[in-house]
Amino acid sequence: MSSAADNSIKMWIFDNNEGDARLLRFRSGHSAPPRCIRFYGNGKFILSAGQDRAFRLFSVVQDQQSRELSQRHVAKRAKKLRVKEEEIKLKPVIAFDCAEIRARDWCNVVTCHMDTSKAYVWRLQNFVIGEHILTPSSETESPIKACTISACGNFTILGTEGGWIEKFNLQSVTKIAYHRANGLLATVADDMVLVLFDTVSMKMVRRFEGHTDRITDLCFSEDGKWLISSSMDGTLRIWDISLARQIDAMRVDVSITSVSMSPNMDVLATTHVDQNGVYLWVNQALFSPSANVDSYASGKHVRNVLLPTVSSAERSEEEEPIKKSQDSNQSNIKPFVIMDHQIPNMITLSLLPRSQWQSLTNLDIIKVRNKPIEPPKKPEQAPFFLPTVPSLSGEILFEPPSSKETDGNTTEDIGHKKMADLSSYFSRLLQSCGELESYSAFTDYLKGLSPSSLDMELRMLQLIDDDEVEESEEPRPELQSISLLLDYFIHELSCRNNFEFVQAVLKLFLKIHGETIRRHSTLQEKARKLLDVQSKVWQKIDKMFQSSRCMVTFLSNSQF
Repeated sequence: MSSAADNSIKMWIFDNNEGDARLLRFRSGHSAPPRCIRFYGNGKFILSAGQDRAFRLFSVVQDQQSRELSQRHVAKRAKKLRVKEEEIKLKPVIAFDCAEIRARDWCNVVTCHMDTSKAYVWRLQNFVIGEHILTPSSETESPIKACTISACGNFTILGTEGGWIEKFNLQSVTKIAYHRANGLLATVADDMVLVLFDTVSMKMVRRFEGHTDRITDLCFSEDGKWLISSSMDGTLRIWDISLARQIDAMRVDVSITSVSMSPNMDVLATTHVDQNGVYLWVNQALFSPSANVDSYASGKHVRNVLLPTVSSAERSEEEEPIKKSQDSNQSNIKPFVIMDHQIPNMITLSLLPRSQWQSLTNLDIIKVRNKPIEPPKKPEQAPFFLPTVPSLSGEILFEPPSSKETDGNTTEDIGHKKMADLSSYFSRLLQSCGELESYSAFTDYLKGLSPSSLDMELRMLQLIDDDEVEESEEPRPELQSISLLLDYFIHELSCRNNFEFVQAVLKLFLKIHGETIRRHSTLQEKARKLLDVQSKVWQKIDKMFQSSRCMVTFLSNSQF
């Protein structure tokens, strides 16, 4: 046992082979008179600052809980510099304040030191000085004389010798995300709360709470409507900024370390603790039939999701609860109802991909682009193959035997007879729908054809010997099919069904058969009727476009 002038009593033990003493346990106090004291922890502890530059915590109940707050490796630095420990410590504390409400979140003690223009923060939970130093922004440096902490534990107020009173935030900002388009700044502090600031008005606009552990990352969506955050509690939360509430949340079995959303807002990428891969999540709001916010998860409900694994055995076990949750979610979603009747004074689109009907108007460009450099070589015909005639419907049609020793007139008669016999499904379906005056089945058939197949079907109706047809009194089946197609276009335009698809087919039809319509008076009458219907329908649509454009211009106070 030993005691000294530093107000300490120490117990030593001699247990090494060299016979040197080792400190076993000790009790110590201030080596100089204390200057400031405050009760802490419901009166069970006392914080004391003395003139010996030590900041101590004394226990009123058990003395073995008393200790000095660390100023970060003082003994090691003093030994390295060969100076006394008192010379390395901070100057004596002249004032301090503490708050217990945020002791587990961040530093909760602030101290002012003699002739020092800076204030220091301490974290009593770890019995150590904090990482940050509070420096007033006054032009002339003046010593800080007083300090206090707010009742919420978030702020501290410092008073300087020069008359300055400044307010500091004790929370340490750990994450920042800025959206350049709308000027919103999202910050995360040690209190696990997301705070949004408007950089233009310099005000706080939103505050989101829900995470129970340290927030690891956050990001904005491209349109600035969503804020996505991840935490060490394993949750991924999506916040709607305009609604000021959480719209979706899920918990994974491995904590997320970083998140990022694609510019198209269709994919979310995440990384996880001790995981080498990058995980991609699909945004169901873009692909689900209902994009209503009420269909999203509520702020209180958090869905449990398992990360996919490489093993097929583990995957089969993990997919079962996921499928059940997906089935339950899909059962809650209201089915998308397709209207089976036409809305008055409105048009209906075909809902086909844009490339399908747009390719009809650019077939010539596509054919030139896809034209091979060398012409294709015709394969040699094997003698044992049965001769067949190609058809667009895919049916096998056998070529009837014909004699090679025939004159030209006989060949033409056989050709006309063959074209009459081999009428395609296109013509038969068009004729049957024309008799019933219901073209829905024919329209569905056209939608199922590829652009090249539809082009071939229309070209099969071309009149190669058009000059001879004018002199002949016998009607040709091609003219009848063209007439039925004109009736079809008149009917569809009058009903305003499949508007963009019908327009594309009509353009291709007129491009192929426009010259034939010009030469026949019966077709010209139907063409004039088609022109009148097209003009009336387009005038109504154009009027709707102009009305919408005028309204948008008025509301946005801009000009196109």
